[in-house]
Amino acid sequence: MSNDRYVSPLSERYASKEMQYIFSPDMKFRTWRRLWIALAEAEKELGLPITEEQIKELKTHKNDINYEVAKEREAVVRHDVMSHVYAYGVQCPKAKGIIHLGATSCYVGDNTDIIVMTEGLRLIKKKLLNVMNELTAFAMEYRNFPTLAFTHFQPAQPTTVGKRASLWLLELSLDLEDLEHVLDNMKLLGSKGTTGTQASFLELFEGDHEKIKTLDKKIAEKMGFENSFPVSGQTYSRKVDTRVLNVLAGIAASAHKFSNDIRLLQHLKEIEEPFEKTQIGSSAMAYKRNPMRSERIASLSRYVMADVMNPAITSATQWFERTLDDSANKRLSVPEAFLAVDGILDLYLNVVDGLVVYPKVIEKHLMAELPFMATENIMMDAVKAGGDRQELHEKIRTLSMEAGRNVKEKGLDNNLLELIAADPAFNMSLEQLKESMNPELYTGRAKEQVEEFIEQEISPILEKNKDLLGLKAQINV
Repeated sequence: MSNDRYVSPLSERYASKEMQYIFSPDMKFRTWRRLWIALAEAEKELGLPITEEQIKELKTHKNDINYEVAKEREAVVRHDVMSHVYAYGVQCPKAKGIIHLGATSCYVGDNTDIIVMTEGLRLIKKKLLNVMNELTAFAMEYRNFPTLAFTHFQPAQPTTVGKRASLWLLELSLDLEDLEHVLDNMKLLGSKGTTGTQASFLELFEGDHEKIKTLDKKIAEKMGFENSFPVSGQTYSRKVDTRVLNVLAGIAASAHKFSNDIRLLQHLKEIEEPFEKTQIGSSAMAYKRNPMRSERIASLSRYVMADVMNPAITSATQWFERTLDDSANKRLSVPEAFLAVDGILDLYLNVVDGLVVYPKVIEKHLMAELPFMATENIMMDAVKAGGDRQELHEKIRTLSMEAGRNVKEKGLDNNLLELIAADPAFNMSLEQLKESMNPELYTGRAKEQVEEFIEQEISPILEKNKDLLGLKAQINV
């Protein structure tokens, strides 16, 4: 491989071979030939003078693309579609006269874009489901394991490790809903002609409108779609690209949120992403275990969330039935969004599959803060024992502030329980107070919420798509 030219890191470092192939020239040009075959077949079936011999010739050479011939021709005519029409005709001399009959460049270009994005969404769906499957197992395993929760990144009422994971899972399930909606509603451009009026096909079929409508439907079915768009300009609406990239940006946002939480948890030494035996965390500090996978998720996700502006602006600035200022932008923004999200989901799957949980550290952090959170329960127990609520409330406030100063200003352990036990107004021993420090008394319905959410919403999704599960993460570097 040459080292003197720019190579996209999306293909060299981040995206899988499967996604790279979907957006490869080979996939593109093979799809062009499939579309030309579908057009010829449909036109023959509707009565145009196209022979079975011509179609057979087209099918014989649908995959062995003569790239050099196409490149030489494009250098002369400066038109990629007509260069490939010419190259296909060189291989298919009997059929060369009917290749691309009645069509414009967008017949192959735009229909291929829809097909490629559809295939990309299917691969994204598969990877998204596998991440959800791993997260489900993690959430269920730790559904009843108490941990310190945070609001504003300040200690708050406890939750469970599994409940926190269910929040990541919920966001991915919402992304899946959006993805499936867009995927289920993908339509081909069809055969619409120069300005979308199908005038060239009306001429070919001598004014038979029903045959033209049937032509669109036949092409869609031959290419694996139920329908094509009922109206268009020369191109399909660029709003489609916006819808697709909005889905990808949504997945990126969910992954970014997950990666932020993992990075913070790794700082707390409660949960860590996988770290290989030979991995180096720092060139200067060998003991460091940097969360580089989660950082990469965040980095790529940020790119996708910014990239979503490209198709939105392109859609907004198209002139009338078509302009060509979309082309160069689409060539970059759409494939790169798919390749980046593909890499993000591989990383996400790798991280979830290898998460390392440190129960002792989690327990230590929780128990250091739990006395502050248990004061309401302690006060109520003291009231039941005959204490005055107003007096106890003020004492709890004062003692909590004293314990807080001991922790923050003096660096001591939390001694709130000892302070309460020493105050006769509470009439409670230290042993009694410690009995109320069971973390599970303060996690509410966290365990039940995880179980209900997974049973009612996630498990049916995974069962429905079980044939897509079992994927193992692949990360290049």
